[in-house]
Amino acid sequence: MSEATALKKDDSDRAVEGESSYFTVYVNNEIFGLPVENTHTIFRISAVTLVPHAPADIAGLVNLRGKIVTAVSLRRRLSIPSDTNVQNALAIGIEHRGENFALVVDEVGDVLSLANSMQIPIPPHFDTRRARLTTGLYRVGKLLIPVLDIEALFTFQN
Repeated sequence: MSEATALKKDDSDRAVEGESSYFTVYVNNEIFGLPVENTHTIFRISAVTLVPHAPADIAGLVNLRGKIVTAVSLRRRLSIPSDTNVQNALAIGIEHRGENFALVVDEVGDVLSLANSMQIPIPPHFDTRRARLTTGLYRVGKLLIPVLDIEALFTFQN
């Protein structure tokens, strides 16, 4: 991603003062930022157990290094049409509030360090479902990168 090359990074790959680090993840060719501090591993899902009566955003239960974790489809959370099968899908292991999750995405990109000055307010015309799952937008060249809100992403309403 050529526009990301203009971003400043510390030589030791740690975020410098006034910056935060994010994995870029993609669904439906759309880019999103996922806070690095919330991610533990990136893996492929080998088998999925469906959960009866679970919210539609829950893809099922998967095994991650001997732990059973809840697989959440980012596509479904964002109301993007989704294939119901997540077999062999790419997922990111995340621990939130003592529970383990696998966030199912289409692709994982680079880690970006984004300066706080690059953050812009979420515009009023931004899709409300996405705004609810976003902590902010970052302008990177011609791109707007929504940063996912981990708290909202893994809070399910009945």
